[in-house]
Amino acid sequence: MADGERTLLAVLPVAVMTLVALIDLSMGPGGGLLPLVSLGPAFAGLVGGWRRTVLIGVLALLLCVGLGIYNGLLQERRGFTAMGSVAGVTGAGVVAAVMRRRREAELASVRSIAEVAQRVLLRPVPRTAGPVQVAVSYTSAVAEARIGGDLYEVVASPHGIRVIVGDVQGHGLAAVEMAAVVLGAFREAAHDEPDLTGLGARLERSVERALDGERFVTAILAEIAADRGIVFLNYGHPAPLLVRRDGTVDFPRPPVYALPLGLTAHGGDRPEPYRVDFAPGEQVLLYTDGVSEARGEDGVFYPLGERAALLKEPEAEAALAALRADLVAHAQGPPQDDAALLLLRYHGHEKPDPAPEGAPDPAEEDR
Repeated sequence: MADGERTLLAVLPVAVMTLVALIDLSMGPGGGLLPLVSLGPAFAGLVGGWRRTVLIGVLALLLCVGLGIYNGLLQERRGFTAMGSVAGVTGAGVVAAVMRRRREAELASVRSIAEVAQRVLLRPVPRTAGPVQVAVSYTSAVAEARIGGDLYEVVASPHGIRVIVGDVQGHGLAAVEMAAVVLGAFREAAHDEPDLTGLGARLERSVERALDGERFVTAILAEIAADRGIVFLNYGHPAPLLVRRDGTVDFPRPPVYALPLGLTAHGGDRPEPYRVDFAPGEQVLLYTDGVSEARGEDGVFYPLGERAALLKEPEAEAALAALRADLVAHAQGPPQDDAALLLLRYHGHEKPDPAPEGAPDPAEEDR
């Protein structure tokens, strides 16, 4: 809840009771708006604690007595009915305030557990892996959960730097469970399999054992090659965004369009690895369809290629933050689907300048 909304709800009980009193006084004796005074404690229970609700209830009861005397209703049944109404609404407001505070405490506990689960499931990626800098931005469509069906990981394996970005069909706990299966299989297989094809086959087997029905997982695997290249293996996932040093943009497409993980039993082409040049100063952005399929008010998808200039920020995290803010502005609000962004920046390894001719070799000096 925004601060402005909290402030409005905080002053609303007193404002309502003041308005009722002014209207009653302006109507003269016999106006009889006493039952409306109970609106004060009713609104107090919406935002305040039980103590504040009791305080507003006491003030409402005193106001009810004062207006009853002014209107000459204390000797009539209407007056006692109004005071009983104020007392009853105050009691209900106190119960509502206590229950709301308990729900807020439970929600805070769930959020805390979700944050721990997110740190276990989606561990922080290394900021530097071999010749690349890495940055990640992730937003769950279920804001209270903070985790969802999108997944990502970066592993420095004996076979090179390996990356995965994926999207489990659906939302909720089932999607989170499936994401955990894929990430667990990837983290293990990334160290064992010598090539991406074998790694992808391991993921397929793990997903097929865990999935039931028609659920599936789109994923793209990447391996940073030692010869200034990057190899992709695409399972029905959006094509990566490649930004060259001169600012030109490309979406490298796979040689064949394979089915997502979990649907390979239905036949179709198998994914084939394909290599793309990836040199210092260039960037690769892997993302999920929560980014590429985010619609604006006019129904137009987010123009990711046109927004690639936002990735010129010197800091990778700042670049993704700028892109994320632009995405939210385009969608006019929070995402309707989980949205993950993983940025790879090739910075290379700087070689030391050669020593001046005749200068002593540091290695010789150490001997």
